[in-house]
Amino acid sequence: MFIIEEDRRTPLLLQQLTTVWEASVKATHLFLSDEEIAAIKPYVSQALVDIAHLIVAVNERGIIVAFMGIAERKLEMLFISPAERGQGLGKKLLLYGVEKFSVNEVCVNEQNPQALGFYEHMGFHVYKRTPVDEQGRPYPLLFMKLSEK
Repeated sequence: MFIIEEDRRTPLLLQQLTTVWEASVKATHLFLSDEEIAAIKPYVSQALVDIAHLIVAVNERGIIVAFMGIAERKLEMLFISPAERGQGLGKKLLLYGVEKFSVNEVCVNEQNPQALGFYEHMGFHVYKRTPVDEQGRPYPLLFMKLSEK
């Protein structure tokens, strides 16, 4: 597995990352309907272009299997291909973000208990909750900070 910091956001890269995003969301965001995922999808490419630090995980065959986006010290996105989940890749990426970019915050959907459990396992704790997401939809968000050691 290779971790690459991507500076160039080519159309092909954006397409590949959006494919990973969609597969990951369908596997983990079970509270979203297919229609809601389709409505969000057009905004993914722009978010990928705008994110300050884009880190991509590529397997030995050169296929992108995961990515994360970091702005300042906040993990804004972390998505992993369903076939790669549960193999330590999320941990590896998050630790890379903590080490290289001093990541100490993340926000997760309350209805995504797997993500919540993962971040708690990695030392994050909830410090704030909102009843809706950034677009005002009825999906509560949990804001988490990395616990001091």
